[in-house]
Amino acid sequence: MSSRPKVVVIGAGAFGGWTALALQRQGADVTLLDGWGPGHGRSSSGGETRIIRASYGPRRLYTRMAARALYLWRQHDTDWGHGCLQTTGALWMSGADDRFGQESAAALRDEGLPVEVVSVGDAADRWPQVSFTGITSVLFEPEAGVLSARRACAAVVDRFVADGGTYRMAPVAAPRQLEVVTFDDGTTLEADAIVYACGPWLGALFPDVIGPRITATRQVVHYFGTPPGDTSFASPHLPVWLEVGDVVMYGFPADAQRGFKIADDTSGRPFDPSSDPRVITSDDIDPVRAYLAARFPGLSNAPWISGEVCQYEASPDADFIIDTHPESSKVWIVGGGSGHGFKMGPAIGELMADAVLGDSAPDPAFSLHRFAGGHAATAKWSPGASSS
Repeated sequence: MSSRPKVVVIGAGAFGGWTALALQRQGADVTLLDGWGPGHGRSSSGGETRIIRASYGPRRLYTRMAARALYLWRQHDTDWGHGCLQTTGALWMSGADDRFGQESAAALRDEGLPVEVVSVGDAADRWPQVSFTGITSVLFEPEAGVLSARRACAAVVDRFVADGGTYRMAPVAAPRQLEVVTFDDGTTLEADAIVYACGPWLGALFPDVIGPRITATRQVVHYFGTPPGDTSFASPHLPVWLEVGDVVMYGFPADAQRGFKIADDTSGRPFDPSSDPRVITSDDIDPVRAYLAARFPGLSNAPWISGEVCQYEASPDADFIIDTHPESSKVWIVGGGSGHGFKMGPAIGELMADAVLGDSAPDPAFSLHRFAGGHAATAKWSPGASSS
């Protein structure tokens, strides 16, 4: 590359925006492209909020990455003053199988992150809003919290432009020539390196290399109304929470005047993020309402206020994909956030800048080579999924 390499980053979501910013700050000449804008309504980085946490059970690579991301989020939040990080802690609840909690607690301690193993009785006293029926293990991660998703994406792009980067809202087509960016109108753009961070659209852009190895699935989040004047379901009285067991549910305290946010983490049906309707029906609402009444009795009659249809862009094993295209070391593919990638944005940006500029290589766990000979085994559960 030249002394000031020219890099094009396609996709201004959590992965692409932070990558563009990190490259710009390391001296590259960066152009960032997105068809609809940072954190737009069709993207996997859109919506109101995400959870940031470092509990990953035995998957310690992600615990380390999340710890670094949390440090960077705090640093940027202080430097920029955008208020996109709110520390609430995270309450993890498990049934009879508490291996995830035990392995998470060990990994957090090893990384120097605080963690509390709480008895069910103490948890019931501490969080009386929650019914702990059927729960046998409780873990509290005090440094976890909430990120403002769409607002953070916009803040990153604003900072990128302020630092001298070029941002264009322009749709990109599947490449006709691998090492040249092709726009929908047929015009092209050349660069020393190209980073495709296009989330659920990566499969269509690279049908042979990615194809079904990234699958968009329909996911629904819900907001239920809390009783007037009742602050017990808001922070600091209630943290973000996640239940791991026969069901995997997660939710947020009723902050920001939106209501009590809750969602089922189970992967939904395949979904086209560009054109499929984002309509919510009673089939989406009723099972969540039943869970809400059982786990949070004070919300048993809570009205459904609103909801959002978003998507995961999941790899078969829920690991990220961060690698060069098999036919060109100039073309990078980063995606497969699998619902747990948003919070990793600042750490991904650092990693990608170092990789693109040749300073270090991504972890082999993210390599496309793991798919050799067929798809990797489907992940049984991607903890935290679209919450984080």
